[in-house]
Amino acid sequence: MVSFFKYHGLGNDFVLLDGLTRPLPVEALVDPRRAALLCDRHRGVGADGLVLLLPPTDDAAQVRMRIINADGSEAEMCGNGIRCAAKALHDHVAGFERSDSIAFATGAGLLRCDLSLGADGLVSQVRVDMGRPSVQGVVELGAESTLLLDKLLSAFLIDDLRAEELRPIAVSMGNPHLVSFPETSHDLRQVAEALGGALEKHPRFPNRTNVEFARPRRGGGLDLWVWERGCGITQACGTGACATAVAAVETGRHPPGQPLSVHLPGGTLTIEVADRLERVWMTGPAEEVFSGELVI
Repeated sequence: MVSFFKYHGLGNDFVLLDGLTRPLPVEALVDPRRAALLCDRHRGVGADGLVLLLPPTDDAAQVRMRIINADGSEAEMCGNGIRCAAKALHDHVAGFERSDSIAFATGAGLLRCDLSLGADGLVSQVRVDMGRPSVQGVVELGAESTLLLDKLLSAFLIDDLRAEELRPIAVSMGNPHLVSFPETSHDLRQVAEALGGALEKHPRFPNRTNVEFARPRRGGGLDLWVWERGCGITQACGTGACATAVAAVETGRHPPGQPLSVHLPGGTLTIEVADRLERVWMTGPAEEVFSGELVI
């Protein structure tokens, strides 16, 4: 029997497994078929991914985090997942309950979470130092991909957008992202449903990529829909919100050093991008849903 917690960050949900206070059958849990079954919403617990909390191998970290996507593939990092992990550690794991900051070793490097507590003494908000992003610039889609994307747009009856107009920007937050600001009257979810799967598998990204579609929001901030690598459309994506904010600063859509509200289907994240793209911070909530036990 293995105990677990179910958490979500703005609707992006995870099965959290504590390998700090008791051993975990890690190899069994990261097996792609078993991980996908646990994430299955009809035959398993149901989640966008698994979060494994493990003893650190880096002296600067207090915990090591592994992320397994709903399709069984492993991700370098997950912004909503790390906020959920920070809350779970503070609220439930001995030795972390007095912490106001937790350092995580991730596939994207060492990341630090600062915790804000509610009146109940439990974590209500988490601010994550996401490190320094890398901007690879505009991705040329190529004639074959452009033709495929135009066919998909036509199939979804999106008649005021062409693939060559996307000019997507590749951004790394330790994991890959492809950010577009499509100028279309159609709902961004429609665009994400039409193009997300094809762009995820674009030849420019041999290990696939997360795909973001954003537009300025009336009253300020950005609206964002994300097609997550290995998951499809999700309610929220923390690293996707960060990558989109970086792309907005890089293209002059938002000034650096100013907080940016990124509105996702599941709620809003606040992203700050420093001058010269030297650092990115993400602030948002995490919530516990339920706990239980698994038979592995």
